[in-house]
Amino acid sequence: MKYDSKMCETLLESHGIKPTANRILVVKALAESLRPMSLSELECEILSVDKSSVFRVLTLLREYHLVHVIEDGGDGVRYELCRSTDGHEHDDDQHVHFYCEECHRTFCLTDIPIPTINLPEGYVLENINYMAKGRCPKCAHKKENSW
Repeated sequence: MKYDSKMCETLLESHGIKPTANRILVVKALAESLRPMSLSELECEILSVDKSSVFRVLTLLREYHLVHVIEDGGDGVRYELCRSTDGHEHDDDQHVHFYCEECHRTFCLTDIPIPTINLPEGYVLENINYMAKGRCPKCAHKKENSW
């Protein structure tokens, strides 16, 4: 889906964030991405904004719960736009991620919710990162056909 600047502004404002040109560009790139992106991928996607500015925007978006930070177990962290329907008060966009150990890409499996975890008394859950690892369909298919 293509996002225009107005849609990105509305999304930022719904999370209590003042829309600026750099913030809109980062949100637009994340919104249009088919999978979570690394800082390097975002930097390549948004050539008009330097890496430190992109990182500052991501830090702010994380603070306001507009992005998820995913530790993919591979080369670092990736960022994805939180598509929660409840603004910045509650995150109902928790889902499983899949890391392909062959092509090193991370995929959102939005139809698979993260299982409920019953923590012992006294523990307070702030965040959960559910990562499955293996080969994506494209890499698995290539491997099968190489035999």
